Amino acid sequence: MDLSVSFIIPVFNRPDEIKELLDSFYKQQTQHLFEIVIIEDGSRISCFSVVEEFIPKLNIKYLKKANTGPGDSRNYGMQHASGNFFVILDSDIILPKNYINQVLLFICTNNVHCFGGPDLAHDGFTNLQKAIDFTMTSFITTGGIRGGKKQIQTYEPRSFNMGISKEVFLKTAGFANIHPGEDPDLSIRIQKLGYKTFYLAEAGVFHKRRISWKKFINQVYKFGLVRPILMKKHPETKKVSFFFPSIFSLFLVLAVLFSLFDFYYPLVLCLVYLFVVSLVSFIKLKSITISFYVIISTLIQFSGYGFGFINSFFFIHLLNKNPRSKFPFLFFKGEKQF
Repeated sequence: MDLSVSFIIPVFNRPDEIKELLDSFYKQQTQHLFEIVIIEDGSRISCFSVVEEFIPKLNIKYLKKANTGPGDSRNYGMQHASGNFFVILDSDIILPKNYINQVLLFICTNNVHCFGGPDLAHDGFTNLQKAIDFTMTSFITTGGIRGGKKQIQTYEPRSFNMGISKEVFLKTAGFANIHPGEDPDLSIRIQKLGYKTFYLAEAGVFHKRRISWKKFINQVYKFGLVRPILMKKHPETKKVSFFFPSIFSLFLVLAVLFSLFDFYYPLVLCLVYLFVVSLVSFIKLKSITISFYVIISTLIQFSGYGFGFINSFFFIHLLNKNPRSKFPFLFFKGEKQF
């Protein structure tokens, strides 16, 4: 069967992001034909006028629907796509110039049904975006938890940069209606069916993460809430590393309390770790400002995720509460129920 690729992009109130993303599609150094499917997920601010600008330049299919969340919108897009392989992107993505060539080469030369690639920080991103990107992706924080190139069998692709075959979509019915967490859930279900999930390091995307400190706190807290729910549904996926942010957060609280009684060693250990994180970020990004922001974003990531994880683990695993009843804000209406 000849390879036919459809890019699936849900969007919610972000026409400016779609303009940047479509512009990066237009600048791709490829002669291969591909389809772009944009799903307007109940937006109040439509991106249709932006899409119209690119219709003469790109093969775009524009779909409009009621707001049911990103997972259900991706499913809707794949149901209406023409391709036999789907590449799923977030709207806040910018593609490097050779991205599509790298993806097509990988798919064509390997028996691939599911892959994921890294997210990168563009030189033009703000210091806050670069700091959060470092914190979310670095090996020294929690960037390695979802697996990597050396852990092909356990890698969990994320939907900001994820590819799945039509065969896999039909067998899994796509994304469930939980959010966040719909992408690791799908990755786990794909693995359970016997398919490999590949990590494609060469196919990175620039992930803008349009975010503030407040939004980042809320985001990582939800990530923490979701993981015990996923562990409940997929108990074979439990890892000690999922508990690390919670352990660090509790240790830091105890360290501060101990320091009030002139016992400083635990606090010193925490500060040494934060210094090392900041130093690694400075070596990579060459910015004192960003390395300072990284300290803040690391503390937010560990504490937000850590205490979200503790909260969810207590109610879901110890009290055996129903996730949908306890945390209804994590679930959208959608055809594929979690």
